[in-house]
Amino acid sequence: MLVFITGATSGIGKSTAEIFAKNGHHLIITGRREERLALLKKEIEANYNVTVSTLCFDIRNRQEVEKAISSLNENNRAIDVLVNNAGLAAGLAPLQNGEVDHWERMIDTNVKGLLYITRIVSNMMIESGKGHIINIGSIAGKEVYANGNVYCATKHAVDALNRGMRIDLLPHNIKVSAVNPGMVETEFSIVRFDGDEDRAKKVYMGMQPLSPEDIAETVYWVANRPAHVNINDVIIMPSVQASATNVIRK
Repeated sequence: MLVFITGATSGIGKSTAEIFAKNGHHLIITGRREERLALLKKEIEANYNVTVSTLCFDIRNRQEVEKAISSLNENNRAIDVLVNNAGLAAGLAPLQNGEVDHWERMIDTNVKGLLYITRIVSNMMIESGKGHIINIGSIAGKEVYANGNVYCATKHAVDALNRGMRIDLLPHNIKVSAVNPGMVETEFSIVRFDGDEDRAKKVYMGMQPLSPEDIAETVYWVANRPAHVNINDVIIMPSVQASATNVIRK
């Protein structure tokens, strides 16, 4: 199986690459940080009997996306699984105080970037007559919470796109699934708070969040159901979290 993973240089994307490689699947991994991509490729190929191709580009830039994917050789064009993982939150403020740069970053990455990738790869899958697209959403795509306005809007868009893809690609033998996590301890909050690590740590204080490995295991399970089974939608939460804002802390 050939697996294409966006945003693979850290967190959920990195753990997803590792679990697929561990189970013998070849990879195409993408991200903006070339050094991290190269290091991950080196580590995976040293530990597992798989090949790893890297594509370094900014998913927000349509021309970069198209150029990178068009550079794939014939052996890397029969993609079996696309994991649309690249995404981020930027800022946490009431709408009236929001920073437009934050909004554009989230919309361009979480929605437009996902669309740029999916449009190209889904057509490659149609040519192959099969495939599976797994979109990493969020509990923020199922609920709206205070100060999460635009981030929640982008993840609601991912939720709608996931359902739309499922319908549109049904005639082409392409599965479509979503995995929607609650709180996962990654670089997510550090990015959201513009590198403020102290503020990011407080997000997970007094509770045990999910790990990137927890989500990667779920993605792997979804991708490996029998051919006649499609997991449309998964919501996965820490046991101490019941909703976006209902969390038990010690």
